Amino acid sequence: MWTFSYINLFFLVSLCFYISSSAFSILYSPSCRLQGRFHLHGMHKAGDVVLGGLFHMHFDPNYPDLFFTSEPEQPTCHGFDVLGFKQAQTMAFAIDEINRNPKLLPNVTLGYSVYDNCNKLGIGFRAALSLISGQEDQVIIPETCEGTPLVLGIVGEDSSTRSIAISTVLGLYRVPMVSYFSTCSCLSDRERFPSFFRTIPSDAFQVRAMIQILKHFGWTWAGLLISDSDYGLHAAQSLQSDLSPADGGCLAYLEVLPQTHDPAELRRIVEIMRKSTAGVVIVFAHYSEMINLMEEVVRQNVTGLQWIASEAWTLAAVLQTPHLMPYLGGTLGIAIRRGEIPGLREFMLNIKPDLNHNNTYEKNVVMTLKFAPPPSGWVEAGGAICTGQEDLETVQTEFLDILNLRPEYNVYKAVYALAYALHELLQCEPGRGPFSGNSCGDLQRLKPWQVVHYLETVNFTTSFGDEVSFDENGDVLPIYDIMNWQWLPDGGIKVQNVGEVKKSALKGEELTLHEDKVYWNFESKKPPRSACSESCPPGTRRARKKGEPECCFDCILCSEGKISNKSDSTECISCPEDFWSSPKRDLCVPKKIDFLSYHEPLGICLTATSLLGAIICVVVVGIFIHHHRTPIVRANNSELSFQLLVSLKLCFLCSLLFIGRPRLWTCQLRHAAFGISFVLCVSCILVKTMVVLAVFKASKPGGGASLKWFGAVQQRGTVLVLTSVQAAICTAWLVSASPVPHKNTQYHNDKIVYECVVGSTIGFAVLLGYIGLLALLSFLLAFLARNLPDNFNEAKLITFSMLIFCAVWVAFVPAYVSSPGKYADAVEVFAILASSFGLLLALFGPKCYIILLRPERNTKKAIMGRTTTKS
Repeated sequence: MWTFSYINLFFLVSLCFYISSSAFSILYSPSCRLQGRFHLHGMHKAGDVVLGGLFHMHFDPNYPDLFFTSEPEQPTCHGFDVLGFKQAQTMAFAIDEINRNPKLLPNVTLGYSVYDNCNKLGIGFRAALSLISGQEDQVIIPETCEGTPLVLGIVGEDSSTRSIAISTVLGLYRVPMVSYFSTCSCLSDRERFPSFFRTIPSDAFQVRAMIQILKHFGWTWAGLLISDSDYGLHAAQSLQSDLSPADGGCLAYLEVLPQTHDPAELRRIVEIMRKSTAGVVIVFAHYSEMINLMEEVVRQNVTGLQWIASEAWTLAAVLQTPHLMPYLGGTLGIAIRRGEIPGLREFMLNIKPDLNHNNTYEKNVVMTLKFAPPPSGWVEAGGAICTGQEDLETVQTEFLDILNLRPEYNVYKAVYALAYALHELLQCEPGRGPFSGNSCGDLQRLKPWQVVHYLETVNFTTSFGDEVSFDENGDVLPIYDIMNWQWLPDGGIKVQNVGEVKKSALKGEELTLHEDKVYWNFESKKPPRSACSESCPPGTRRARKKGEPECCFDCILCSEGKISNKSDSTECISCPEDFWSSPKRDLCVPKKIDFLSYHEPLGICLTATSLLGAIICVVVVGIFIHHHRTPIVRANNSELSFQLLVSLKLCFLCSLLFIGRPRLWTCQLRHAAFGISFVLCVSCILVKTMVVLAVFKASKPGGGASLKWFGAVQQRGTVLVLTSVQAAICTAWLVSASPVPHKNTQYHNDKIVYECVVGSTIGFAVLLGYIGLLALLSFLLAFLARNLPDNFNEAKLITFSMLIFCAVWVAFVPAYVSSPGKYADAVEVFAILASSFGLLLALFGPKCYIILLRPERNTKKAIMGRTTTKS
């Protein structure tokens, strides 16, 4: 809120000043007279085109009045910032190098006007207004009201807050501003900042880089500390929106570091860090805020944390001390890309400022930087006053360190971006330009918005090999170095480059990390674990704990039929229809196939029984053939007996079709074979019963005529006709709705029951009903003939066999309906075998007994009942 109120204040003051000056010039004079002057420190060099610069070269200004006055107090900025001065000199060097390059901006001399912002928004805002409006005492307005603006572009700021404030005003006039150090993601808003560009990646990319590091090491539980500024607040917003349990994890806490030293607040924050289970701490803050925080961390002795540093303090030497390394050792930090600038060191060595503040240290270069005198007692304590003529090459200073050019490298790229944009603008051919009417820009009437147009399409490669271009938001192609704070065995401290993260047009975002180079400040010398809950293994899913972040969860075993084949699954997936979950629920395995098999005990028993019945039928046929001339064989209609034995054998064998894996042909054949075989069997019994009744009737006086309807041909014909009806029923059933094999998963979840569905229930019912009708008719006829004389006692056997047959099939229906899967087949096979054995034993058992064991009864007299022999 303070930032934007400050913006409004200065913007209103500037606007009022502009309106009053304009009105005065129109009414009284063809010129504008300056109503007040800003007294600003800076460096200036004349040129055909002037570039502005805003740098942080001093701290702590003493500037009581921030309004326009005719004689404002001269500001006094204390605390010379060597790095800020070095960045300003890098801009001067880049412009000097461009002026010496015959291929870039030929016949055009670049100048610069660089101001010191003293690390304050108010002074930086004044400097920006001065760059775009000038500080001449009087400006003559030409008749055309046209003129070249004082600067065509500004390199700066180093603070996101100041860049937001200044770009808000510069954007109104489309004056390009290329920042080398402002990383707030909010500055990517093209509607608010249409002329803002930067050569440092946005915090949005820095946040994604940190998330990639979290994912790389499996850290899903982290704390976040931010500064109370646009830099920290927007970074927190980006981190909260991009960080998710699926992508990187959760935040255990989010705390805002106080801007001033507040012991109570710092104590509270460190207490939260100490109690939290998060072993990773991400900090988006300036190193000055980190100093206050680390004092409290040391006081509470909070160790065992893995720090992740933002670019604002990754390379802060003030924190890299033996006192803090037990706590900060192993820190992983995001750092601005390091570059190399050949010739910069020699350029720096030529600078000889002294205590006077209007120095010319190079031809046409005026530097108005005031260096404060040494504190009182400095000389008495043995300190020496610098004369400005010292040989800097003989001493090791941060000013001449060109091995770690990071912000300076961004300044270098910013200057070259403006130069290349201006170069492309001046190369425009009249009639082929990008502006209205295909016009081009003119050096005498250049407009800042024209430079903005060419900045949007600039594309060049530095001597270090980095490509520089801006996207639609004015952001450069991002690249960061990943640094690691290493505590050496000899007590030394080293900040080692262990990887990089970058974004390219072809490959997208890439993280390269050399783990073998990383120093871990833990006894294990391995990456720590930082998770609210341990990872859920395959076969389980995460169930969020009520009232806690998503990264805090319990591991729940997947339910039956569902699996999770990777760690930390949020959902279990269902197995395909033919598969089931393994006991560990980590993979789908084929379901067990269940059917009445030849290999299981039940199938083996039924198969053996079926074959036994068929063999017995063959044996009985053999006995009857061998004794076909004996009275007992001849007296019982031997032809029908043989047909009945054959049909019984078929009944026994058809039961084998119900055993084994169901296939289409077995499903279609099993019921047809079963139905036809039993109809053939029952038809023989029916005809046999009818013959018995006819013979009995013929034995009475006048009954001989009835036998002509029951000759051999008629018997065969009757059996054939009755069997043909069943064959027709089966054919119609198979054609209309044929039985087919079916995978049934309703009986058991973990099994597939192979069975034959009947297709048409009506067809199956008609088939069984027809068999039952013939059996019932045979039973009734045999029952009527049960009291015939003993010489016709086969009727009793038929009655008993039909009673067994009907009883078995009446019991079969409810048992079949209630039996699932293969047991339904087993019930049907049992019914077939039971009824077949009942018929076989009841009809042929007594006869075989007489033939084999009581041959004395196998005589005509015995058959006719003329013997009194008792069994």
